[in-house]
Amino acid sequence: MAVFLLLITLLVIPVTLTFKISWQQIFQSDVKLLWLFGLVCVRLFPSQPEIPAQENDELIKKVSYFWRSSREKTIPFAVIRQKAFRQRITRFIRDLWHAVQKRNLGLHIHIGLGDPADTGQLWAVVGPIAGMLSNVQGATIEIKPEFIDPTFKLDSSGTIRLIPLQLIYLIIALLLSPSIWRGVKKMRTAAS
Repeated sequence: MAVFLLLITLLVIPVTLTFKISWQQIFQSDVKLLWLFGLVCVRLFPSQPEIPAQENDELIKKVSYFWRSSREKTIPFAVIRQKAFRQRITRFIRDLWHAVQKRNLGLHIHIGLGDPADTGQLWAVVGPIAGMLSNVQGATIEIKPEFIDPTFKLDSSGTIRLIPLQLIYLIIALLLSPSIWRGVKKMRTAAS
């Protein structure tokens, strides 16, 4: 019983994640995880050496190829078409967003696949999401397309604070939801 109470007490102590991530030809990151009110500090995802321009171009080509090949795959869309599944995932994201305390949260993405047609088709999916995210309270989110050149630039920073027990509760509630299991079943039948 004492071990259970100790575990619950530890899960109630907030975890703070402070991050600054940038990718503009080179990947730079400064991500810290703080727990026990700053007594435990762990640095995550150290910056990597500079990525040569040709490797960055190869990454954009891979994303472009993945985007073109994934358009023909309908397995994820079988799940997304289910209204109950979409509503449950939306509710989970909304509950998670409200459970997390945010400070100075910002995300700026500039993306282009090098082919205006491919970028346009990607933007047909990402554009409406970008429009919704730009109105999110508590964060500055901006996603812009680049139709001419192959581009991927990312700037993100902020502080996120959450209580692990609250996160566990939200995940368990999501996993026990019948609409999620129906969606998984639908995805399996679409894959067969």
